[in-house]
Amino acid sequence: MNKEAIYRLVAVSKEFQGPPETVSVLRNVDLTIDRGESLAILGASGSGKTTLLHMLGTLDHVTAGQIFLNGVDLNTLGDRKRAELRNQDIGFVFQFHHLLPEFSTLENVAMPAFIAGKGRSEGIRLAREALDMVELTHRLEHKVTTLSGGERQRAAIARAILLRPKVLLADEPTGNLDAETGAMIGKLLVSLNNELGMTFVVVTHNPELAGMMHRRVELRSGELYAH
Repeated sequence: MNKEAIYRLVAVSKEFQGPPETVSVLRNVDLTIDRGESLAILGASGSGKTTLLHMLGTLDHVTAGQIFLNGVDLNTLGDRKRAELRNQDIGFVFQFHHLLPEFSTLENVAMPAFIAGKGRSEGIRLAREALDMVELTHRLEHKVTTLSGGERQRAAIARAILLRPKVLLADEPTGNLDAETGAMIGKLLVSLNNELGMTFVVVTHNPELAGMMHRRVELRSGELYAH
């Protein structure tokens, strides 16, 4: 593993304003994530795990502190640049796959390439390669509504790695799956981390999945603790 840091968080705090009071979700979080590392973020519901993941993925802003991605302070980026980062440098996998039912598996996986302005033939080629990596080429022409839960999540992972982003962020990727299928998805994530050298950050309640990652940290009442 390359020990050069890809993420560096300095005194990151997050608050939400709302009646009747301000809610503090994260407090003075310091964290360094190495390039190529796989990291599991654990914690009870409401501990701030998903909020932290969203800030790593530029989907949300810090209230205080700084998050550096490849040495760039995300606070300094405008909406357009943050959107470009999400498309090209950051892949997302969520508990719910967010696939579009009107399109085939292949077309769903190719979407990030089309958004990035690549031609249809190149997007389809990249999608075929990504589906091969997750062993789903036998379902590429099927509508996603015909796929099993595990197959849909594999398609979502293929979509996330399509443009070979620097980082893959996964929020409860096994949360809707049975134990056997969840274990399969966990092994797939580990193999892709090893094969692609991509940094993986996984939010999970699943101790088996967390145990497959290189390192584990836990959020408790908005504060970060090493495991």
